Amino acid sequence: MHKQVTSSLLRRSSCLLSKGSSNATKQLLGAGAGASLLTQQHQNQAQSYQHVTIQTRQSSHSPMGLPPTTPRKKVTLNTLQSMHKKGEKITMITAHDFPSAHVAEHAGMDMVLVGDSLAMVALGMEDTSEVLVEEMLLHCRSVARATSRAFTIGDMPMGSYEISPQQALSTAIRFIKEGRMSAVKLEGGAEMAPTIRAITTAGIPVLAHIGLTPQRQNALGGFRVQGKSKESAKRLLRDALAVQEAGAFAMVVEAVPQEVASFITGLLKVPTIGIGAGNGTSGQVLVQADMAGNFPPGRFLPKFVKKYGDVWGETLRAIESYRDEVKGGQYPAEEHTYPMPKEEVEAFVGDVRRLMRANASAEAEGDGEKSA
Repeated sequence: MHKQVTSSLLRRSSCLLSKGSSNATKQLLGAGAGASLLTQQHQNQAQSYQHVTIQTRQSSHSPMGLPPTTPRKKVTLNTLQSMHKKGEKITMITAHDFPSAHVAEHAGMDMVLVGDSLAMVALGMEDTSEVLVEEMLLHCRSVARATSRAFTIGDMPMGSYEISPQQALSTAIRFIKEGRMSAVKLEGGAEMAPTIRAITTAGIPVLAHIGLTPQRQNALGGFRVQGKSKESAKRLLRDALAVQEAGAFAMVVEAVPQEVASFITGLLKVPTIGIGAGNGTSGQVLVQADMAGNFPPGRFLPKFVKKYGDVWGETLRAIESYRDEVKGGQYPAEEHTYPMPKEEVEAFVGDVRRLMRANASAEAEGDGEKSA
């Protein structure tokens, strides 16, 4: 009831206060330095209440929640090398913003990749070739703010590294300095070895990507499995050895028969991170939006994707419930509102009513004088 009265009075009194020419209004609001519509006691109480509120209120938009339940050391290249040496599987997942990176961090991911797949899953583009360096850097910075333990990698987009090793190094430096990443990823095999060498020589870790390279889908004839023939598998092995020799700390192996990926993994000194390459690789990576179920049923998913959740369904249910409760007046309930002392509400409403009566009286007197 108090909320309805206060809201109504504020709407009505705002018009009257805006006139500001009434003598009665000036008198009530205080023509002198010591005059006030509210008593000094009320002012003090209001200031005290405001102070307490500011001290105890938490912003509803604060990005950080509780820290991870299981604290862990920061993952470094040494950590990854140690895991590989011990035969411990390496986990990697994509993230494209603060919330997706925050949950990946809490879930204990070893590596978080800001993949150019965000072009589709975050920006609604047709494929990865559209995304720009500046867009990738924006998402990298967002992810970096949420990841204090996971090893972060920024995916260099198409057109940002293919022209020359110098162009690639320049882009890689931006991903480290501006994007706040720990490493960069680029696609390509033996032909990209000089580029990988230039970047790693400058002290920037590189995650290579061989097999199906989505940025080159047009040249590959679409998203096709690689390494299915003897000659194709040999080329894949040559690529793996070349990027390893060039200094890549690990490599993504995508859409390759399990037997081929497993055999190549056994010949390498660095980890392989599989995606659609079976379980014989050193670790696995998936696009978070795919495996968590961020999109409605019927969306195409590659064969290798296992759907672990239904973010779309749960979010849809939540938003529909919110819509229904707002329409029906159930939300917000009393527990979702901020309290105000009853005496303060009554004092406020009373003062505004007196102001309104005074304004109405003054206006009536003015109209009478004009008639006379």
